[in-house]
Amino acid sequence: MNVVVAPDSFKECLSARLVAESIASGIRRVMPETEIIQIPIADGGEGTVDALIAATKGKMVKAMTYDPLMRPVISFYGVCGDGKTAIIEMAAASGIGLLSSDERNPMYTTTYGTGKLIIDALEAGYKTIILGIGGSATNDGGSGMAQALGVSLMDKSGKEIAHGGGHLSSLEYIDTSRIKPLINEAQIIVACDVTNPLFGYNGASFIYGPQKGGTPAMIETLDKNLEHFAKLIKEQLNIDVANVPGSGAAGGLGAGLMAFANAQLKPGFEIIKSITRLEEFISKADLVFTAEGKIDFQTQFGKTPYGVAQIAAKYIIPVVALAGIIGNGAEILYEKGITSMFSIVDKPMTLKESIAHAEDLLQNTAERVMRAICITMHEK
Repeated sequence: MNVVVAPDSFKECLSARLVAESIASGIRRVMPETEIIQIPIADGGEGTVDALIAATKGKMVKAMTYDPLMRPVISFYGVCGDGKTAIIEMAAASGIGLLSSDERNPMYTTTYGTGKLIIDALEAGYKTIILGIGGSATNDGGSGMAQALGVSLMDKSGKEIAHGGGHLSSLEYIDTSRIKPLINEAQIIVACDVTNPLFGYNGASFIYGPQKGGTPAMIETLDKNLEHFAKLIKEQLNIDVANVPGSGAAGGLGAGLMAFANAQLKPGFEIIKSITRLEEFISKADLVFTAEGKIDFQTQFGKTPYGVAQIAAKYIIPVVALAGIIGNGAEILYEKGITSMFSIVDKPMTLKESIAHAEDLLQNTAERVMRAICITMHEK
């Protein structure tokens, strides 16, 4: 039997590589001779750098930047094996995993550190950047990133506005005259893991604000502020970012990158799929495993398990999806190519416990799935 294991990371828990290794270990407990191809996948969130470094035999580069609360932090970006392309995860500078639960407040968190990583990569000579923008702690429309690139965002008195989405309401003037010249020479490809617009009930604030610490009152404010930001960008820069699919990704960073870095937004999964030759491997498989920390109705909007299932469906190959949590609306994925879904949580436990034992839980669940498959094969 040929099995492809193509999971995403488990956010704030395991990298996609470790998820893949755990699933493969569980499979081998039952069928040790199985040929297993492990392809760690990322859709623009955490693990994008790891996935592309592994696929291209690239390298990791350390860099100093700022976290979502503007504290100095040692971060990183990757360089593809071609030596020409840098890979940046916004989560490595502006990610929710860098904050404790009581520090999460999208009114004040900023993407400034992501902008700093972009500049560092460009100054190092990399003119092509693949930028994964999943896993954010921010809701500032990319305003902090823009400020790091040299853009001035000023209030009516000409003073620079403070960081965070909560301060966009005071923005009146956008000055791009001092933007770093390297930006104009760069090709920035944004790997989006969602297709949400910038604002509105399906936008950045309402859909993703709560998981970043936003209260209902904050979310109303943040949504209005992003709409205000989009209006000024259109009026002063003649760029319409409001309803572009993915403009609401990472709290609106997608929109900011379009407006200030001339970036192209592309489905993150499609970028990774091409570089890792995922479809080629799946087409030759008998069975596919995929996984993500939480699978629910949002998974169908460009997340890794959905993308993997769509490829497998073309070749009529069964797909098993494993998750820490199977949430509301996940059953829609049965219509999208996933054959079966399993939660790895096998008894009552806290989230902290499930995170601590995630590798074992993945191995055990993969083993149980393979034992069931063996029974079916034997009956045939």
